[in-house]
Amino acid sequence: MDRLTATRVFVTVVDRGSLSAAAGALDMSRAMVSRYLAEMERWAGARLLHRSTRRLGLTPAGEQALARARRMLEMAEEIEAAGEAAHEQPRGLLRLTCSTGFGQQYLAPAVADFMARYPQTAVEALILNRLVNLVEERIDLALRITAEPDPNLIARRLAPCRSVICAAPSYLQARGLPRRAEDLAPHNCLSYSYFGKSLWEFERDDGAFAVPVSGTISSNDSEFLLQAALHGAGIVMQPSFAVAGLLREGRLVALLPEESPKVLSLYAVYSSRRQMSAALRAMLDFLAQRWADAPWDAGPAA
Repeated sequence: MDRLTATRVFVTVVDRGSLSAAAGALDMSRAMVSRYLAEMERWAGARLLHRSTRRLGLTPAGEQALARARRMLEMAEEIEAAGEAAHEQPRGLLRLTCSTGFGQQYLAPAVADFMARYPQTAVEALILNRLVNLVEERIDLALRITAEPDPNLIARRLAPCRSVICAAPSYLQARGLPRRAEDLAPHNCLSYSYFGKSLWEFERDDGAFAVPVSGTISSNDSEFLLQAALHGAGIVMQPSFAVAGLLREGRLVALLPEESPKVLSLYAVYSSRRQMSAALRAMLDFLAQRWADAPWDAGPAA
């Protein structure tokens, strides 16, 4: 059997804590994981794991083997990356993730153009509205809109991403038009569970400030909040790429033109520079050039 794969299986079993979890992470059957683990122990000439129905632990020989196995996998990845970099054309599979709205509007056409330029590449996109553990889910690149990227990951800023405070005309006719950020207090503000649930941050000429907001609807999904706002439920803060067309159509009205929500940034996030493939490097450069002018900010106007 392939000793490099056996080594990867051994490390994954230790990291995940069970053979079943490792099987899921590696897309293998549990029986295949057991066979690779047995091969690893034959190769090492010692039992590497204590197994029981309730827990799995390393033997003394396993602890020593684990450190060497990790070094071996790192070296294999470096050799693979160096070999790939020597090719003129990037190649291989890239696994990407980002939010649903941004993925549909901007990442999908970008990926199509990228693959037309680099036909030896392939892309698997994980599109969902939650933070993904890049290591556990084997993601090469995540696109995240945030003010502060995870300090434990490598982040490359691609472009600014502005937000817009807006509401449907029907809501404003019923509840009135806020003229300043402080006027939001009595309004029904629809809040995003993961960001700015009770405080919305603004910037104006005299500096940054925050305004407490409240409302009857909150959600972990920004599209849910946008649809609620379109139906007259309240005032919402949305990224400009999500509402530009709706503002042009008059289905939403942009508010507070003199007080801009705090500007976030679009980051490309990945786990390690040491394991960067030629395809990942090409994708980073491609997206940075494509989105340098933040095209999603061109449409909204208060």
